[in-house]
Amino acid sequence: MAEGIEVNIDGLKEIVEQFGNAHVLVIGDFMLDKFIQGTVSRLSPEAPVPVVDVVSEMFRPGGAANAISNIRALGGNAVAVGVIGDDWNGRKLIDLLKQDEVDTECIIVSEERPTTVKTRIIAEKQQIVRIDREKRDAIDYEDTKTILAFLNEKINDVDAILISDYDKGVVTNRLLEGLISSAKKFEKPVVVHPKVVHFLDCKGATILNSNLERASAVTGISQINETSIRNMGQWLLTQLECEYVLITRGNDGMSLFEKNGGVTYIPAIAKEVYNVAGIGAGDTVTSLIALSLAVGVTNMVNSAILANIAAGIVVGKLGSATITRDELKQQLEVLKGAQLAFAGSK
Repeated sequence: MAEGIEVNIDGLKEIVEQFGNAHVLVIGDFMLDKFIQGTVSRLSPEAPVPVVDVVSEMFRPGGAANAISNIRALGGNAVAVGVIGDDWNGRKLIDLLKQDEVDTECIIVSEERPTTVKTRIIAEKQQIVRIDREKRDAIDYEDTKTILAFLNEKINDVDAILISDYDKGVVTNRLLEGLISSAKKFEKPVVVHPKVVHFLDCKGATILNSNLERASAVTGISQINETSIRNMGQWLLTQLECEYVLITRGNDGMSLFEKNGGVTYIPAIAKEVYNVAGIGAGDTVTSLIALSLAVGVTNMVNSAILANIAAGIVVGKLGSATITRDELKQQLEVLKGAQLAFAGSK
C-alpha cells in the first residue's frame, strides 16, 4: 500500500557533512573527456555541416574517473584502480586526478591499449558530434590478477567499493567475481553501475544502479507503466541477489527496490536542463550512493533521495560535470521549505 514518505532535510545534510570521512575504492573504465566549445555562423561549402569556430578546449576526467571527480567534489576520498594507455592522454588524466589528490598508484599503464578519449564538439550549448578513441577488448588475465591484488592490498583502507563499467574492457566477469567475493569477505559494500553485457555477472553486489533502458534490455520487460517498472526491479533483485536495485528514469526520477520488498518512487527535482544527454549523471548518482554507504547510512531511501537531488543539479550543467558538497547543501536548504512527495510501499 502506497504512502507518503516524510523527508528529513536536516538529516540529509548531516549525511553530506560526513562525506569527508568516506574512503571509496573506484574500479572501472578510466577515460579522458575533451570538450571543444565554439560558435557556429555558417555551413561548410564542402559539405552540409556546420563550421565551428573554436573558442575553448577543456579536459576532464571521464568514465570511472568522473565518478572519482564527483566523490572528491563532495568531500570524499578516493582510490583509483584501472587501466590507461602509455600515452599523452593517459598522462593528462593522471595529472588531473593527482591535482584532485586522488590515490593513483593502482592504475595500470598499458602499452597494449590506448587511453580512452571522448572528444565532444559543442556549439551554442548543443553537442554537434562526439569522436571516440578507444580499444574495447577485455584486459588480459594478468592485468585482471593485478587489479584484484590491488584490491586486496587496499580493501582494509576503504569503506566502500564502486564499480563503474563503461564496457571498455576493464570490467570482466572474472574481475567481478573476484571483486565481489573479496568485498563480502571483508564486509565492504559494493555499488555497481554496469553496462548490459555485465549485468548478470554482478550477482551479490550490495546495490545495482541502472537506467531504465538498460533494465528493460536485460529483463526483457518493456516499459509500459509503473507495474512493468516494478517487475523489472523485482526481477533484477531476484536474479542478482542484491540488497537493492536503483532504476533511474530520467525526467521521471528514480525507483528504489529493496530486498525486503520495499519500493520507493522518487520524482525528479525540476531544473533547467543544459546537459540534455545526461553526461555524467549516472556517475553522480552512483558516487552519492557509494559515499552514503561508506559513511554507514543504512536507510537507502535517504541515499537515493540525495542522489536524485544531486543528479538534478548536474543535468543543469554543461558536459561531464560534477557537484560540490556546498552545492548539494545549498540545494537541500532550498528544498527545506518545499513539499517533497515521495511514494513508498511495502
